[in-house]
Amino acid sequence: MIQWSHHLIIAPILVPLLASALLLFLDERQRVAKAMISVISTLFLVLIAFILLKIESGPNDFGGVYLLGNWAAPFGIVLVLDGLSALMLFLAALLGIAALVFSLARWHAKGAHFHSMFQLLLAGLNGAFLTGDLFNLFVFFEVMLAASYGLMLHGSGPLRVKAGMHYIAVNLVAALFFLIGVSLIYGTAGTLNMADLAARLPQIEPDRLMLLQAGAGVLGVAFLIKAGMWPLCFWLPTAYSAASAPVAGIFAILSKLGIYVILRLTMLLFGDGPLDGFGANALLLGGMVTLIYGIIGVLASQALGRLAGYSVLVSSGTLLMVLGINDGVVSSGALLYLVSSTFTISAFFMLIELVERGQDAGANVLAVTMEAYGEGDEEGIDEAEGVTMPGTMAILGLCFAACGILLAGLPPLSGFIAKFAMLTAMLGAGAIGVPPTAAIWTLIVLVILSGVASLIAMTRVGIRTFWGSLEGTVPRVLVIELTPVMFLLALTLLLTVWAGPAMQYMDTTIRTLGNPASYIEAVQKAYRVPGYQSAPTQVGDP
Repeated sequence: MIQWSHHLIIAPILVPLLASALLLFLDERQRVAKAMISVISTLFLVLIAFILLKIESGPNDFGGVYLLGNWAAPFGIVLVLDGLSALMLFLAALLGIAALVFSLARWHAKGAHFHSMFQLLLAGLNGAFLTGDLFNLFVFFEVMLAASYGLMLHGSGPLRVKAGMHYIAVNLVAALFFLIGVSLIYGTAGTLNMADLAARLPQIEPDRLMLLQAGAGVLGVAFLIKAGMWPLCFWLPTAYSAASAPVAGIFAILSKLGIYVILRLTMLLFGDGPLDGFGANALLLGGMVTLIYGIIGVLASQALGRLAGYSVLVSSGTLLMVLGINDGVVSSGALLYLVSSTFTISAFFMLIELVERGQDAGANVLAVTMEAYGEGDEEGIDEAEGVTMPGTMAILGLCFAACGILLAGLPPLSGFIAKFAMLTAMLGAGAIGVPPTAAIWTLIVLVILSGVASLIAMTRVGIRTFWGSLEGTVPRVLVIELTPVMFLLALTLLLTVWAGPAMQYMDTTIRTLGNPASYIEAVQKAYRVPGYQSAPTQVGDP
């Protein structure tokens, strides 16, 4: 790897972190300047993530291992770029720019330090995706959570504050579990570097293995809370539906952070060795129950915000089931489903505000307070600047229909391709076995039922919203609000057109994850800058 691209690995963390610090020096009345800095930073982040994705798409299994301070693993902090982390970086950057542009219409001016918190959230997410050790995963996890607390409460209002307090309490408990789990693992294995931990697992004495399993279980609970597995998910639909539209849009990827960490640790630590298959049955059963709970919630939801919240649980339940199956071919389709569902749910959360704007304000779940749609200020964008276009409802209706097709997994969009890939693998194309077992048939039925439930719910709400409001108020929609929604939906269309290369990338990523030895070797033999002797390379070096 050439020198400049090697240092580019740390840029997804540094760029939003420096932007957040710079934004703190600007007064809240300088909203235009703050918005410009935030947008430039996020656009730069999209460019960096795209370059890193292209690098990872090259011939090497690993785009690179970055040693902070030139300290070799396991002594120093390492950032690891592989197919999975590059994919998640690009996904977070695309969601970030869409949610940020949407917020510029009005939401960024409805509270203090919105842009600083938004950039800190991106920095925490990117750090969690890149880090190669559990301790710094905890650090970036806390950075992300701290920023999400402020964003969750952004815009105030009684419903949002109540849901925000629940969100904060639950995630503080998750952080506590995280810390306890990390402590138990370190006390048993003597390391928190993921590669070093994977290498040491076979050497751990049997009498200490139970303590390691306890630590791994407690750590798993922390990320299952974030992923929204039943019964740890009751907070999620309420919190996400009460958040402001752009915040809910970026929050769509937070549950996928839990999925990411579980997938990473499962493939690296719980493959061959003393922890082989650890937690697989819990993930499988938990995913099934979560999917059932999400299906019931989708069918019972009368408000669009609640429907979107339960759609997050349907997505999480499906992915958790696949993690429990632990089959490479199924997991490839699941990665495509992860990307498609995240784009769709993020677009849906932002679309809901536009759709419900023309309805009675008392029925609007996402627009919690009158202040959120109050008078514009001298540097904000007033609602009066919106234009009631003749085709507004038609455009919103098409976007709503696209979201319904994607959530239901109907052809021809990417939601169908992803589910088809998973179901085909479950039916015998993978390593599950032919014919499928009763458990696999149950999973197949649940995945199909989740699509039917989403179709029924979206059709019911769509008829009530669009057909029942022909004589109602046509919402005033700004171009800057509609563009991010259409952008995310266009990305799902591109994912459909390029499904072949996308699936090839997912297959390569899963195969690389399934070979922990390559990850361990890449970290242990990571490139060190010559001429610096400040860091030892092995235990016992001076």
